[in-house]
Amino acid sequence: MSLRSLYEQRPLENSYALHAQFYRDEKWLAVEGQQVFANTWQLFGHASQLLHAGDHIVGEVAGKPVIVVRQHSGELKAFYNVCRHRAGPLATCSGKAAKALHCRYHGWTYTLDGQLKAATEMQDASDFQVNDIRLTPVQVREWQRFVFVALSENVPAFEDVFSEIVERVKPNDIASMQFHSRVVYAIDCNWKVYIDNFLEGYHLPFVHPGLSKVLDYRSYDTELHPWYSLQHSPIRNNEDLYADGHAYYYFVYPNIMLNILPGRLQTNRIVPTGLNRCIVEFEHYYSTDPLMQACIDNEQQFSHQIQQEDITICEHVQRGLASSAYEAGRLNPKREAGVWHFQNLLRRAYASV
Repeated sequence: MSLRSLYEQRPLENSYALHAQFYRDEKWLAVEGQQVFANTWQLFGHASQLLHAGDHIVGEVAGKPVIVVRQHSGELKAFYNVCRHRAGPLATCSGKAAKALHCRYHGWTYTLDGQLKAATEMQDASDFQVNDIRLTPVQVREWQRFVFVALSENVPAFEDVFSEIVERVKPNDIASMQFHSRVVYAIDCNWKVYIDNFLEGYHLPFVHPGLSKVLDYRSYDTELHPWYSLQHSPIRNNEDLYADGHAYYYFVYPNIMLNILPGRLQTNRIVPTGLNRCIVEFEHYYSTDPLMQACIDNEQQFSHQIQQEDITICEHVQRGLASSAYEAGRLNPKREAGVWHFQNLLRRAYASV
């Protein structure tokens, strides 16, 4: 199969799934780090972790260490978590109320806004000016109390990615929901397998019999936007899991999921840890409504059951992709528009190499 055909973006009605080589060839993992994850907005944390000046969170984006710090002014600043001396870390874990950022390697000290303040025992270095050295900045934005960072200047405008979501899900108030718990699942599949699975309701009757009873499959619909897709459905027969209303399943390219139901928000961040491995970081947020609070235990058990069903099928799919029996199959235009949308964004990134 030619490179041109691998990258070709066909109309939905005539579309094929992404070729299996993108799931089983190691070289594409490196391309994805540079062309996909480093060129998009990445979910990094929550404002509840950054309540006061000096509060900071650390993590990685596309394999690069990043630190986000609350300033005395209340704004957020983000930097590579890399000292300008010899690449030591400014923090090795998230923390509270730091007065300054101290390199853990040789003790160089930076102000919270990234300016070098003191360099230990550098008095004999000629032409060395403390004021000339600053930490390397990273873009950061706060949205509905969630914190996002971007390594590249070439990312889509933040407003273009997230601006319409809040109005669409009303009366759900995302910003008012309180953090409840975090669960991390390690899965033996390529990160794209997990996202492909999330992006279609086609498998609901076959993989998720319990969830299929709660969502109205006949009314289950997918909407496509430039940088995200939305699957949504009325809720029915909810058996004290959710309040009456609508389920909204947002996917924000390339690896963020926002599952929004009455009184409940679940964020998922998908991170590749190898060609055939990824982790899924779940965070659960709930409204303070007493009726919702009474449902949390049942809702958590139900969520875990659905996740186990997804893990099982995704690991089977990964084995199928690794076989020589599969290359790329036809997509279902009615049920797999979200998969088509995601995979075309990936094709665009691959073609830029």
